[in-house]
Amino acid sequence: MTTPPLPPLKPIPIKDRISVVYVEKGNLDVLDGAFVVIDKTGIRTHIPIGGIACLMLEPGTRVSHAAVTQAARVGCLLVWIGEAGVRLYASGQPGGARADRLLYQAKLALDDEARLKVIRKMYEMRFKEKPPERRSIEQLRGIEGARVRKIYELLARQFGVSWKCRNYDYHEWESGDVPNRCLSSATACLYGICEAAILAAGYAPAIGFIHTGKPQSFVYDIADIFKFDTVVPVAFRIAAKNPKQPEREVRLACRDAFKQTRLLHRIIPSIEEVLAAGDLEIPTAHAEAVLPAIPNKESMGDAGHRG
Repeated sequence: MTTPPLPPLKPIPIKDRISVVYVEKGNLDVLDGAFVVIDKTGIRTHIPIGGIACLMLEPGTRVSHAAVTQAARVGCLLVWIGEAGVRLYASGQPGGARADRLLYQAKLALDDEARLKVIRKMYEMRFKEKPPERRSIEQLRGIEGARVRKIYELLARQFGVSWKCRNYDYHEWESGDVPNRCLSSATACLYGICEAAILAAGYAPAIGFIHTGKPQSFVYDIADIFKFDTVVPVAFRIAAKNPKQPEREVRLACRDAFKQTRLLHRIIPSIEEVLAAGDLEIPTAHAEAVLPAIPNKESMGDAGHRG
């Protein structure tokens, strides 16, 4: 009697996952059907890849074809990062943008009036108050910048941290002071899970509204909404302790903060709320469009997940 095949893997919704896991020095592979990291002594550590939103891969990691395939099937974003989690070199899509959502996002970004409405909504959600009326995008950016600098100063004072300004050098990481290193590590954590959520929802990380011109422009837009409620206070709290390994301490604290604030439950609904402020309808298929010959199967995952 032959053993029946295993059922196909299906993505778990982002809100039900662990936010982020870091892997440093090891080979990622799929052995006996399990996603594992193997250290230099040959010891395997199982990683529940289907229950993780974002897997951060630091220098010293290697990934097999089978591991990348399985991560894509279950909708886990793989992100290749630099030492201390600061640089984000590349990422692997855990599904990708849906055509209807991508067209909707692009339509909002290209319509000046709709784009301003979206930016105003982002401002309102970030600062918990409506922005001043009759302000251009450039004026809103100036107001935002002034408020952000003030928040940094207030948090530094609250936690007793010596603070000059937001300043760091990717090329000389160790030259930065502890508060800036903590902030950079914290925001890298936030960017990873925001990008995973954006892709899972079927949108494109590159099509931003406030930020433009970078592969993660929309990631920065969405992360800014949550930054001061989650990772920035964590960064200053850790910086006040002046630990020997501030980056590691920040990662662990951010993981706990994401869980306590139920961030993964909030990101995708917030994306939908922000875009809905543009008051444009989601485009429908053209009358002459050719429908897929083989329709996609219904998935238990989010809108942008494959499988």
